[in-house]
Amino acid sequence: MHDWIVIGAGITGAALAYELAKQHFSVLLIDQSAQPESATRLSYGGIAYWSGTTELTTQLCGEGLAIHRSLCAELDADTQFRELDLLLTISSDYDPDQIATNYAQFAIPPTLLTINEAWELEPLLNRDAIAGALTVNHGHIEPEVTTQAYCQAFQRLGGDLKIAHVAHLQKTVAKITGVITPTETFSAKNVAVCTGGVTRQFLNAAKISVNQYFTHAELLETPPVDLRLRTLVMPAEAERFALEANATCPDVEALWDVPGNEPAPAILDAGAVQFLDGRIRIGQVSRTLTDAAAQVNAAQSEAVLRQKIGQILPKLGTLSGTWHHCLIAFSRDRLPLIGEIEGYEGLHLFSGFSNPLAIVPPLARRFAAHATGQRDPLLAPLSPSRFM
Repeated sequence: MHDWIVIGAGITGAALAYELAKQHFSVLLIDQSAQPESATRLSYGGIAYWSGTTELTTQLCGEGLAIHRSLCAELDADTQFRELDLLLTISSDYDPDQIATNYAQFAIPPTLLTINEAWELEPLLNRDAIAGALTVNHGHIEPEVTTQAYCQAFQRLGGDLKIAHVAHLQKTVAKITGVITPTETFSAKNVAVCTGGVTRQFLNAAKISVNQYFTHAELLETPPVDLRLRTLVMPAEAERFALEANATCPDVEALWDVPGNEPAPAILDAGAVQFLDGRIRIGQVSRTLTDAAAQVNAAQSEAVLRQKIGQILPKLGTLSGTWHHCLIAFSRDRLPLIGEIEGYEGLHLFSGFSNPLAIVPPLARRFAAHATGQRDPLLAPLSPSRFM
């Protein structure tokens, strides 16, 4: 019997399994695929360490940056960590001063740039499409490489990594005692669910209700190209957080338990980032379709993505690229769901991150220390029971 089973080997599960193993727990990390088409696989890789808006999130962002700066040495692998300029473009029909005021709440407020200053920072920009931009220093990693590094370090600590589909939770009355795959049953004192966008569906199948939601995210990925993007480009007036708020308001909550619904209309936040090997990810369409297996029109989405990014970064709109889709988890208040699920002893959530690459590393570390008996008051506001 293991001390812990961690379900899901994306960045959240890999980091949590590693930190638990560091605390000398026996840990099984299990995922249904060695290379899933997941939020980790398709992430922009950005670390928004500047974006804290409360004492809690500012502290976590600071801790996350400190961990990332030393993570290559700790994991004995290159996570491709770097700091680059984030360029938040302001559409020509918005007031730059008003947008800048909206960003004043952040721990490190971005700096307002004129059109020409933005173009000097990112020469691929179409100056006619913007009224200005904001810029701030931003962290960046290769998320797949970082996740692999966490997994390898976890295994060096004696952790077990298995590729298998978790079909069911093993339970006795109100206690979770392990997981059941099509071929084996694995027992543990504790089970941590780190399954991202499929968490709600996975737990609903066990008749366990949690207030976590998901978007269907769509983006394009190019092969390595000679074109060079100097910055990570995103819209300053991003619609994603408004989408999440609209899709989780009380009058649409019940829609999430019925496949085939769409609690809020789809949005498109046009942005792009280039990785060190020359690949560019261009995104992203977000849809709140309540069926995790819902089909979307890939050709239509690709056309819209190309048209939109072509307005801001014209040379990117015609690059060869492949359409991708994944589920992205979120919560009602933009904070993750971390801790034991009330009424189910031994079952824990570690999911629903809106700024994962910044705050997963410190929260995984804190969770693991908390599991040894070192009570951490910082985790209390993140408990899944806050919505019950």
